[in-house]
Formats: sequence, C-alpha cells, structure tokens
Amino acid sequence: MVLATLLLGGGAGVVAWLWIWPAGLPLIIIWAWVISFFRDPQRVGQFADGEMCAPADGTVTEIVRLEHHELTGGPALKIGIFLSIFDVHVNRSPCAGTITSARYAKGRFLDARDPDSGRVNESNTLVIAPAPPLQGPIVVRQVAGTIARRIVCHVHQGDRLASGERFGMIKFGSRTELIVPGDVPTEVAVEVGAKVKAGMTVLVRQRPVKAEGEGDGDHRQVGQVESTTTA
Repeated sequence: MVLATLLLGGGAGVVAWLWIWPAGLPLIIIWAWVISFFRDPQRVGQFADGEMCAPADGTVTEIVRLEHHELTGGPALKIGIFLSIFDVHVNRSPCAGTITSARYAKGRFLDARDPDSGRVNESNTLVIAPAPPLQGPIVVRQVAGTIARRIVCHVHQGDRLASGERFGMIKFGSRTELIVPGDVPTEVAVEVGAKVKAGMTVLVRQRPVKAEGEGDGDHRQVGQVESTTTA
C-alpha cells in the first residue's frame, strides 16, 4: 500500500500540479481502489460444533462431490469460491486445527471462474488436522487467476490456527477452495451463486458419526425390511 500511495497518489499530485487537477483524477481513483483492495476488516464469527466457515470472501461457483481426492485419501466434497477484484482478499482458516502440510505449486493463470483453474493454476495448498469434533483432513487451496499473480501465505507446517484466523491472501482476483472428506456426513450450507464472507459464513456442517451399534435399532430394521421388499 505504501508503494501504491507513492506511485499513484504522488503521480496524481504531480499531474494535477503540472496541468489541471482533473487530469490526476484517474490516478486518484486507481489509488483509492488499490487501498480498498487491501482492506482487512475485523471479524468475529460464532460457530457451532461441526461447522466450518468460508475461507474467503466471494461467490460460490462450484459445489462438487469427488469420488477420490489425494489429500483426503478418499471421497471428498469441494466448494470453490471466486474472489472478484472488489472482494476482500484476506484468506481465513475454515476451522481450528494444526497445519500438517503447506505446499506451493507453480502453474497456469486461467480465469479463476474456470473450474479447471483449481487443477492447473498456480496454487498454495494447506492441509489441516481439525480440532474435535470435526473430522479431517481439511484442505484449503489458494488458487491464482488471470489477474492474480501473487499468493501470500504466512503459515507453515506445525502452526495452529483458530477458526476464522487469517493465514494469507491472493492479490487481485482469485479462487479459494475448501475440500472436506466425503465419507463423513456433511451438510452444505450454501448454494452456487451465494455470496460468502471469510470467517463469517458457514459453508458446511459435519454431523456426528454414530459409533457402531448406536442409533435406533427399530429404524435399521425397517430399512432392512424395505430393502427386502423392494428386491
């Protein structure tokens, strides 16, 4: 922000002084937008057991269930969020936990709204071992876009994060993905097209997994009867 102020703000002042003040107006507008882009509002979210919050501000563009994901070791649920140039770009942890892996990978710079961007674009991937009762691993991916060319992540393997805690940002338009185990009963709390806020909006809710032998025995019996009848 200091560099932007010196270049754009100073440039606007020089232009206005050498010519007339309206000539510096475009630079002032760009400078104000850059300052706005790096805004970092204070947020305190309240979450119930099993809930995970959005890791980024933006629009939900993808909700898909995968048969297998290498980082979850099995089926997975993936939610993609597109961050426009007008969204807050600070990334926040979706849950409390410990980072077990942090991996940066070079790649392409497709439009961040393209579902393929999550697979081929430059990215940074965090794997989190969540605090109970959540079940993991929980994966958060920062994905660069056409305009976004710099991923910032200031946490490392072994660091602990609180739910909603800042861990980095992607500069000038991007995509952030939340990937959770697909073999854990999980309710998606948003729809494609929904606007979400990092550290505030609940994205998913994991339901407690009953231990073997728990539950309503009569209910299981009815299910068995229905299956036999259908067959």
